[in-house]
Amino acid sequence: MAAGGADKFSVLLPTYNERENLPLVVWLLARTFRESGNNFEIIIIDDGSPDGTQEIAEQLEKIYGSDKIVSCIFCIFFLIFYSVGKYVKSLENWDRVPGFCTSFTSLKKKQKEGNFDIVSGTRYKGNGGVYGWDLKRKLISRGANFLTQVLLRPGASDLTGSFRLYRKEVLQKLMEKCVSKGYVFQMEMIVRARQLGYTIGEVPISFVDRVYGESKLGGNEIVSFLKGLLTLFATT
Repeated sequence: MAAGGADKFSVLLPTYNERENLPLVVWLLARTFRESGNNFEIIIIDDGSPDGTQEIAEQLEKIYGSDKIVSCIFCIFFLIFYSVGKYVKSLENWDRVPGFCTSFTSLKKKQKEGNFDIVSGTRYKGNGGVYGWDLKRKLISRGANFLTQVLLRPGASDLTGSFRLYRKEVLQKLMEKCVSKGYVFQMEMIVRARQLGYTIGEVPISFVDRVYGESKLGGNEIVSFLKGLLTLFATT
């Protein structure tokens, strides 16, 4: 916990080939938290990037201090328990980072107003939207969310995004229940949360495309998503 009883926020930042993006992203996150007066830590979880992302993470840890930046090559599930914040912020989708500064405050405010267990950013409600995507990627995202709504009726408008704020104890419990990997994991988290009776709030967000690099979404991930969706439909 932060001094004075303030809540501490742990940001989980999975990386793969994000050498160019990482310094900018960490700077944006650190600036946002400091300007808002929130105590924080950023946990960088590298998945064996061949481009040297882990080396950059280690340098950033030295620059910002190990109390603010933790660079690890570990499974994300383990690091959820390692994090020390009362709230855990998942930020797996790197296209979302440029708009983090304006949206974090909205998630935090929503959580306080409704005392929600989870607050999820949504691109498909209110004034939320997507900027910088081509038509193909928009159709994939819309199609995935449409199928999810029809088959699972999760009670949330954006199941494929990862811009979420969790209570740490809620996230730990969800991790014990979830079995999916890849992109379907984000969807299962919300479905399991509804099953367990956790409260979910939503905040419209503007989804801005990444500054450097390319999305890791490909054919294999799409097939895996569809298989996971059908599995959840059959078992939930």
